This record gives sequence, structure tokens and C-alpha cells, in this order.
Amino acid sequence: MRAYLELTKPRITWLILMSTGIGFYFGHSGPLDWALLAHCLLGTALIASGTATLNQWYERGADALMRRTAARPIPSGRVPARNALLFGIALLVAGEVELALGVNALTAWLGLFTIASYLLLYTPLKQKTWWSTTVGAFPGAMPPLLGFAAARGQLTAESWVLFAIIFLWQFPHFYAIAWMYREDYGRAGIRMLPVVEPDGRSTARQVLAFSILLIPASLLPGFLSMTSHWYLAAALVLGALFLRAALRLSRERSALNARGVLKASVMYLPLLYLALLAGSRPGLFQ
Repeated sequence: MRAYLELTKPRITWLILMSTGIGFYFGHSGPLDWALLAHCLLGTALIASGTATLNQWYERGADALMRRTAARPIPSGRVPARNALLFGIALLVAGEVELALGVNALTAWLGLFTIASYLLLYTPLKQKTWWSTTVGAFPGAMPPLLGFAAARGQLTAESWVLFAIIFLWQFPHFYAIAWMYREDYGRAGIRMLPVVEPDGRSTARQVLAFSILLIPASLLPGFLSMTSHWYLAAALVLGALFLRAALRLSRERSALNARGVLKASVMYLPLLYLALLAGSRPGLFQ
């Protein structure tokens, strides 16, 4: 059971659910519907887990060639490929049924788009072009839309602002990982940007550019009355710290500085969400 749980990537699923919950919170009006939130989070967790499982099933050959992924359940032999395939499909079906029956049709359709774009576009493109990172950023930024649609039944400007923040955040995060493990990716034939352009200049430019773009995007909630004005100061400080890590990588393209960007990205999103919640109106329990 531990191996099957590992297939679902619980740590990544936690981040997805955090973003979904933020979307739900800013989409709701009146008293928070905890039952609806539970249905939304359960359905999202199921489709996220199923997508992660099927992604590993598809990439099992490449995973076996990479040091950082060779110990995953399928290439290590702890879970047969056929079992993983059936397990992933079952999770996806259960998740879509949960969203359709327990939440609403819009959320279920958004979930289906997320599944299809991730598994049918992003995953196969990883071995064809470095643009796969851009393609994958679209399903990667869907969780706040799922949460918002679950609470509101529609998508508004506020939901797209939350989408934009996580969309832009993904690029420094994943390019830092790609730089750190570029040899592994190259060995497996995955055409990440640092593999295609080994000197790392384009990777560092991308990290820097998206870190800069993230700052104005993160300020938008303050101008849409989603949160109080002091949030703007918090967003600026967090954005500046993230940008500092990106600048270090642009000056010296080392694994240490790439890890610094990764650490900054991992801290940035939860802290920004906390600032959003702390300054939001209405309060969490209103």
C-alpha cells in the first residue's frame, strides 16, 4: 500500500489541494460550505493522484534511466505497470464522478481538461520539445480554478488572477529543478530547456523573467479588493526575496543557486497564500 500511495505523489497533491482551497475560499460568498469544500478537495485529490500515477506509468522507461526516479514504484518493480495503469484510471474515474455529482458540472469539466492536457499533451511532449514546460503550466495552474468554480459555479476575474499567479510561479520552480537534474533528464531523453541549451543562459533568463512577472501578478488581488492593502507589502517582500534568488542564478548558473531558487519557490507560494488569507475579507468563518 505504501508503494501505491507513493505513486500518487502526496506532497505534490498537498500543494494542489492548498491551491484548490484558496480558490474555493475566494469563490465562496456567505457562510463557508464545508461539505461542498470537502467534496471539491476529495475529487481534486483523486484526479491529481490518478494523473500522477498515469504520468509515472507512461514515463516508466525514462524513470528507470534517471537516478532521481529509478526508485519509483514502477521502475523499481514494487508495482507492476499494469496494476499502476488500472489504479490510475480508477482514481481518475472516481475523481470525476465525485466532482460531477458532489460539486458541479463546471468543476468536473475543468477537471477533465486538466487530466487531458496533462496526460495527452504535456507528458508526451516532454520527450519532444522544451516547450512542454509551458504546456504543462496550464494544467498545473488549474487547481485554484477548480476550487473557485466549485464555490461560485462560474469563473471571474478573481479566479484568473489566482490562476496567473501559480502559472507564472511554476516556471522558476521547474526550471530550477531542470537545471539541477539536467544530466538525468538528458540521459532519459527528456528535452528540458537545460538539456537543449546546456550552457544554462536561456534557463537563467527564463527564471529571472518569470520571477519579475510574478511580482505584478501577485499584487493584483490587492487591487481587486480580494484582500486588504497590507497584503501588497507582503507580496512585494516575498516577490523581492524570490527575485533575489533568481538574480543569483542569473549571475552564477550553479546547482547551489538553482537549489536556492527551488527553496525560494517552495516557501513563496504557501506564504503568499497565508498573506492572502490573513488580509482577506470576509473572514474565514463568516
